[in-house]
Amino acid sequence: MFKSFFANQGLGPDFSEVSAWAKRRGHEFKRERDGNGFVVDGKLEDLPWRLEWGPSQRPYIQGQELRLRMALGLPPDMQMLIVSKTLMEQLEKQAFEQFTQSNQTEMGDSTPEETRWLVMFPKIALNGSKLLRASFAGVSSLPNEGPAWVEGPLGHALERAAGTLLRLAPPFVLMTLRGKLYLRMALSSADETDVAAALALFETAGTEALRVGRSRGDEPVTWAQTTSTAWQALTPPGRKRGGS
Repeated sequence: MFKSFFANQGLGPDFSEVSAWAKRRGHEFKRERDGNGFVVDGKLEDLPWRLEWGPSQRPYIQGQELRLRMALGLPPDMQMLIVSKTLMEQLEKQAFEQFTQSNQTEMGDSTPEETRWLVMFPKIALNGSKLLRASFAGVSSLPNEGPAWVEGPLGHALERAAGTLLRLAPPFVLMTLRGKLYLRMALSSADETDVAAALALFETAGTEALRVGRSRGDEPVTWAQTTSTAWQALTPPGRKRGGS
């Protein structure tokens, strides 16, 4: 008993609550080697997903983050993005400043997709509640798929999250990229409630993305068809874009 107690010292935060939750749900829990993060592997029907909590991998998130990813096999041109409203404003401002200060004519590959897409793609009209419109913003490479993704269950799930999981308006990203779904958000400490809520939102987004992908009937849009508009819609912070 005492040997076990001392063997567990120095491993970092106590993740026993999350570990127990994962076990109850039939997921696999693993503590990261350095002891300061963890990984949970599970499935949505037959589709495996991975949840990670640890140091941020994006410059717009300080400290720790929660991230989820799942391969859905979506059409590669289905590029859709939902972000917290405050993060959208921050990324658009940074992109504009980077562009004007360096006299760039295009964004480099080092710029995260989140930032490039906010500049390149048309905005998604969020027709849900006032809370949804006040809390989130979105863009999509395709005119119909983005709105269809957010309408219904995903929109309702985002509204609930705005009052619970995301009530403090942390940086938050939900996106489909290269056939996969990603969720990323700032989360200073991980507990069962927040992890379960993030997974529930992620699974709803995945189910709805699959629905949209299966029901689409238009011709695919290639990446080359969208890159020419990379800076046409970029305007100084505080000035509205045409048509928005």
